[in-house]
Amino acid sequence: MDARPPRISASSYSNTAPLIWSFLYGANRGRVEIILDNAPSRSFELLSAGRVDAALVPVIGYQLLEGVRLVPDVCIGARVTVQSVCLITDGRELIDAKSVSLDISSKTSAYLTKIIFREFLGFEPEWRDARPDISTMLEVSDCALLIGDPALSLADGDLLENGKQVRKFDLAELWKSHTGLGFVFAMWMTHSESLAIDFAAARDEGLEHIGEIVSNYESDIPLTREELTTYLSCNISYSIDEPMRKGMELYFDLARKNGLIKATSPLSFIAQATH
Repeated sequence: MDARPPRISASSYSNTAPLIWSFLYGANRGRVEIILDNAPSRSFELLSAGRVDAALVPVIGYQLLEGVRLVPDVCIGARVTVQSVCLITDGRELIDAKSVSLDISSKTSAYLTKIIFREFLGFEPEWRDARPDISTMLEVSDCALLIGDPALSLADGDLLENGKQVRKFDLAELWKSHTGLGFVFAMWMTHSESLAIDFAAARDEGLEHIGEIVSNYESDIPLTREELTTYLSCNISYSIDEPMRKGMELYFDLARKNGLIKATSPLSFIAQATH
C-alpha cells in the first residue's frame, strides 16, 4: 500500500499564502508534500501529468483537464477589485491598444483578457505570449497582461524605464463593470473522488495568520504593511459567493463562445474531506 503523504501544488504568489499557510506552518504541516512554483500554470502541468494529488489551478484548467473535480468553496477570487491581475499600458486607453503581450503564467487571465477585448471592447488586438517583465512586454506591445506579485508591485502613475507612466486596468473591475459579477481565478482541483485533506479548514487557519503572512512578503512587495493586509483581507476572496459562482459559469460560457475551449463541463465537486 502506498503510504506516502498526499502531494499538492500551488503557486508561491502572496495571494495563495492563506490557502497554503497551514501546510507549511500550521496544523497540516508534515501531512502533505507541497510543491511551490511562481507560475500557476506549473500547477496545471503537474496535475495534468498526474504528479500531484491536488493542485491550486487557474480555473480554466477545469475545462481543459479531463475527469477533474473541484474542491468546493475554496478559491482565489475577487468580488470587485483584485489588484494583482491587470492590463498595463504606457498611458493609453485600452481601446487604443493594437497589440497585447500576455503573461504566460496563467491561461485563465489570458483567456479573460481575450474575452474582455472581444466581448466588451469590441475588437481584436494582436496577441503575443510573453514572460512577465513589464518593460520588455511594453517594448513590443501597446498593452501587457501581468498577474500575481509582479502586477501587485506596479501602481498607476509609476514610471517605466523609458520614462512613460504606467496606466493600470484591473481585470476583476473590468469584468464586474460589464457583467455585474465577481470572478474566480483559481481553485483546488483533483482527479480523485475525495481527499483526506480539509482545504476549507486549512484556508480558515491561514486567514487567522494574515499578519504573519504579510511579514513574510512585505520585504519582497513594494506595498505598505497596511496595503498588503488590505489586499489579502479585502481584495482577494478565498470563498465563493453566488455572484462569483455565476461569474465563473459565464466566463466558461464566453470562453466556449470565443473558441478558447471546445466545450463546457458542468461543475463537479469532490466529497468533503474525511477526518
